[in-house]
Amino acid sequence: MTRITADTRTAAPPIGEAYSDIVARLAGAQKKRAQGAPAYSIYVNRKVGRYLAAGAYKVGLTPNAVTAISAVFTFSGIAMLILLPPVWWVGVAVWFTLALGYAFDSADGQVARLRGGGSASGEWLDHVIDATKISTLHLAVLITAYRSFELPSPALLLIPMAYCVVAAVSFFAMILNDQLKHAYGYKAPENAGKSTPLRALLVIPTDYGFLCMVFLLLGAPMVFFAVYTLMFVANAGHLLLASVKWFRDMDKLDRVPSLRG
Repeated sequence: MTRITADTRTAAPPIGEAYSDIVARLAGAQKKRAQGAPAYSIYVNRKVGRYLAAGAYKVGLTPNAVTAISAVFTFSGIAMLILLPPVWWVGVAVWFTLALGYAFDSADGQVARLRGGGSASGEWLDHVIDATKISTLHLAVLITAYRSFELPSPALLLIPMAYCVVAAVSFFAMILNDQLKHAYGYKAPENAGKSTPLRALLVIPTDYGFLCMVFLLLGAPMVFFAVYTLMFVANAGHLLLASVKWFRDMDKLDRVPSLRG
C-alpha cells in the first residue's frame, strides 16, 4: 500500500545503481511484520514484491504504473475464471496471474518507498483496485459455479455471494481502523500485535495469496468448491471475532482524553 509522505511522480532512481544494490536497500528498509499479517504475505509475497519493485525502480516505473500492472494481471485472471472452462490448466493460469498481480500490489508500495514516499493519488488508486478485485473475484467464482459446477443444491451458490460480503467488509473495516486511529492520533506500543510465525500460520485462511493458490484445484471443481467453502467459513469466523476486537479498540479511542482533541 502506498503511503502519503511526498509527491514522487518525478523522482528517478540513482544513475548506475545496480539491481542487487536496490534489492539490498529495499530489504534493509523493509517494514517489520505487520499486525496480524498471514504467512504467505510475509514470507512469500513481500519478498517476490521486493524483486519486482527493484526491477520496476531500475527501469524508472512510478508506483502508479506498478499498481496498473498489478491490476492488469489480477483482472486478467478474473476474466479467465469467468470465460474459460474449469480445467486444470485454467486453474494454473488463474493462480499465476492472480499471484503475480498480488506481488505487484506489494511492489507498488516498495517502489514508493524507494522513491522517497507515496502520493495521495497512489494510495487512492491502490485501495480502489484492491476493493474492486476483492469483490469481483468472488463474483467470478459465483458465475463459474453457476455455469460449470454440478453442485448438489443451488443454495450452495450463496457461498461465493456471502464470501464476497465477508471479504469486502473485512477490507473496509481494516482500512477504516487505520484511518480512525490515524485521525485520533493513536500510536500503538512498539510490539503491539506484531505477527509471530505461529500467528502468521494460524491466519493463513485469511490470506489473499493463499486464496489464489486454491484456484490450482479448479480442474477438480467439487474439491475446489469444498476447499473454497472451508476458506469462507474460516474468513467469516475471523471477521466475527475480529469485529468484536476492532469495536473495542475504537471504543478505547473515545475513552482516552488526549486522543479526542
